[in-house]
Amino acid sequence: MINYIFSILPSLFSGATLTIEIFVWTTVVSLPLGLLVAFGLLSNIRILKAILKFYVWVIRGTPLLLQLIFIFYGLPTIGIVFPRYESALIAFIINYAAYFAEIFRGGLQAIPKGQIEAANILGLSHWQTVYKIIRPQVFKIVLPSIGNELINLVKDSSLVYVIGLGDLLRAGNVATARDVSLVPLVLVGVVYLAMTAILTYILRKVEKRSNVWK
Repeated sequence: MINYIFSILPSLFSGATLTIEIFVWTTVVSLPLGLLVAFGLLSNIRILKAILKFYVWVIRGTPLLLQLIFIFYGLPTIGIVFPRYESALIAFIINYAAYFAEIFRGGLQAIPKGQIEAANILGLSHWQTVYKIIRPQVFKIVLPSIGNELINLVKDSSLVYVIGLGDLLRAGNVATARDVSLVPLVLVGVVYLAMTAILTYILRKVEKRSNVWK
């Protein structure tokens, strides 16, 4: 059994590498994009707000799996073709940016207007107000929700299996079908648990450090 486990670990780790890549790129791009969308949702430009509200409504109202299939299998019917990996990244970034936008919007709206007015009275510039007053409070408000979404992202990355990418789950499924054994799937579960445990630990450390902003 031990020898068998060691024999399939390289393929599982290879799949986990792709899972981590998708997680990192989605996080790095969708977080700032979500913040920009949140500012757009709170802007006074009606057309922009309407477009962004429609975007958030469509993305949050349809499954990520459907969006992934639509981008990879649906768009080629109208001449728009993306490779598998890029299709996965586009789907994940567009999806998670919408969720992050709603989280950031809620955080921004939670800041009392009186604090902003007080900052103006004290003579703080717009950027000083954003950096010293708004940023720390919004960060603390949204961090738990952002953390939950990031943990979901680790697990949602398994959806790339449907477009043929060799992620962690696909590697486990291939080994299970080949060897007629549940051991690969158990190991896949262990690897996912390990990744989410590490991420949870990091998020708790970040939350603890953010407590200095009181």
